[in-house]
Amino acid sequence: MLWEYEVNKIYCEDSISAMQKIPSNSVDIIITSPPYDALRDYNWYNLDLHGLWVEWLRILKEWWILAMVIQDSTKDFWKSLTSFRTIVDWVDNVWFKLFECTIYRKHGTEWARWTKRFRVDHEYMPIFLKWKRPKYFNKEPLKIASKHWWKTMTWSWNRKTNWETTETITRKINPTKCRGTIWDYLMAGDKNPLKRKHPAVFPDAIPKDFIQCFCPEWWIVLDPYMWSWSVAVVAKQLWRNYIWFDISQEYVDLANERINKEC
Repeated sequence: MLWEYEVNKIYCEDSISAMQKIPSNSVDIIITSPPYDALRDYNWYNLDLHGLWVEWLRILKEWWILAMVIQDSTKDFWKSLTSFRTIVDWVDNVWFKLFECTIYRKHGTEWARWTKRFRVDHEYMPIFLKWKRPKYFNKEPLKIASKHWWKTMTWSWNRKTNWETTETITRKINPTKCRGTIWDYLMAGDKNPLKRKHPAVFPDAIPKDFIQCFCPEWWIVLDPYMWSWSVAVVAKQLWRNYIWFDISQEYVDLANERINKEC
């Protein structure tokens, strides 16, 4: 493999310049949450989201997945629309395909004084695809329990587009069902004090779900923005290879500490 980097290591480098050294069509899946809208203090690091797509598209293998967590800041009651602008930009100008836009449903602070806005209970998780259908897709680990799995249900007719109707059917409910596009997660910090030393924490279950669904064992997972170190930890626990960059040596050291403790 003509890599300048070894897999299963974390490098203290600027992600864009580092990715320029990665061979084309060599990464199987990218899972990340880039620093957007200056919502957190990343040791004075700022990011041009538009500038990322050149390298991400180049290094990602054809038919593979890029999954991202992103949200919009609010200023003077106006949303920044960073999430929507990024999705449209990448689809229109980069030729990524939007496979799906799932919703990370979290729980806003119940005791906060939400007197002038709705409580924010979600973030966006757009899933981009390079070219055609995903090379690997296994949603079995993502299935959720059916609420009425012991029952037998009857569905009445549905109207077709040609105005004909389908027949009424009776079917026993399966114990589990396919997850929809709204993914529920609690405890972003997972009660992990080491993880909470990062300014942006996310549930480890998010990268776990993406990896299990879209990436087989031993394939390569890339997180260009260390994401509270969850992607590398989960990738190693699930027997996937990973490569990681962060411009902050402090965060690289904390990431290695967390990996050594939890893996």
